[in-house]
Amino acid sequence: LSKITGDFCETWGISASVLPMTDNLVPTLVKTDQGLLPFQEYFVKLGTKPEVSGFVFQDVESAKPAPGVLSEIEKADLVVICPSNPWVSIAPILSVPGIMEALKRKIVLAVSPIIGGEAVKGPAAKMYEEMGLQPSALSVAEGYDDLITGFILDQKDQALIKDIVSSFDGQIWILQADTWMKNRQDRIRLAGEVVIFGNQLIKEV
Repeated sequence: LSKITGDFCETWGISASVLPMTDNLVPTLVKTDQGLLPFQEYFVKLGTKPEVSGFVFQDVESAKPAPGVLSEIEKADLVVICPSNPWVSIAPILSVPGIMEALKRKIVLAVSPIIGGEAVKGPAAKMYEEMGLQPSALSVAEGYDDLITGFILDQKDQALIKDIVSSFDGQIWILQADTWMKNRQDRIRLAGEVVIFGNQLIKEV
């Protein structure tokens, strides 16, 4: 997979390093009230209707980070976890042996994919609810626990800042921003704000 990804980057003139988490097979299985389902069956065929109780990243314990993953993390001054689904997009990556350990040595920021109790897109909010958690920026931050140094949440969730800071015993930096990205200009703007925030933390931490 890393070889194919590299070929695509070369063909399309992408100079940045784009790496998969692993070259091993790590299928995501969803624990539901209809049994253990392959993620694509749950997401596409069943339209995320089954009630979720958990996830299995099959064979992840024997997976290895793809070539270059750990070295790129090691070289990074700053790592940003983008506002994707923490359960099925981010958790599989963090579950690959060696990746979490490498990230804990870095300044890591996370952008909340939950705004005002709703997912920007996809079933993330539904998953939180079905697993007994409030779908909120607070739940997202707490899920990243001792991994993150800074957290970016939408301006609509300003009321949650006090609870987030308390949950981290004050050991968290918070940025409020307009995190709803409707177009390319919004994505560029938010990326710039996150990088500025990250650079401030590099100087402070």
